[in-house]
Amino acid sequence: MSNYNKQTPPTIKKLLLFPFNGNAREAASVVEAINRQQETWQLLGFIDDDPKKQGLRFGDYSVLGGREHLERDKDTFVLAVPGRPETFRQRQALIASLNMAPERFVSIIHPTASIGIDCTVGGNTLLMANVVLTANVSVGQSVVILPNTVIAHDSTLGDYCLVGASVSVSGGVTVGKNCYLGSGARIIQEASIGERSLIGLGAVVINNVAAGSVMAGNPARIIRESR
Repeated sequence: MSNYNKQTPPTIKKLLLFPFNGNAREAASVVEAINRQQETWQLLGFIDDDPKKQGLRFGDYSVLGGREHLERDKDTFVLAVPGRPETFRQRQALIASLNMAPERFVSIIHPTASIGIDCTVGGNTLLMANVVLTANVSVGQSVVILPNTVIAHDSTLGDYCLVGASVSVSGGVTVGKNCYLGSGARIIQEASIGERSLIGLGAVVINNVAAGSVMAGNPARIIRESR
């Protein structure tokens, strides 16, 4: 009997989330949304360096332990999503400290995300529900974008950025690496946001932003000098 038309079942890949924070818990929900459409990931749970978090549970998943699990389960993929407004500038160093081969990092994209023509998404990146990349948008590696954010044509989002919910990035914007765009922020077309900058909740950026700046308000103004 011929097997020519037989479909090969998809390979289920094992996944760990690091660390046990809000981004990772939301990522677990994205994984479940993906699996409801097609069984893709076996989510083993979370890992975290903080001994006080080890053993905690979220839904059906627990914090299994620390980063020793990366050596123990070398066939397991990882999504690393550390970072808060207070610590976002340390994201690159923390992810690098895992000492993992790049191919073990994976990107997780919610089924409702819309990725347009000529858009690219780097490794170890999380796109949550209803994120829209319209056309020719470049999203770097180790980026987190929360729900309902729209990034318009010809914009670039650098590596290690954190982007809140319902952010609107107009066309032709360049966001340097390791930036934080707070929920509800608006960025005018063709603006440039320097690396390591923080744009506060609901801020409306109508001018270029120097590297390392902290911006807030409508229109956004510097509230803390570069550092």
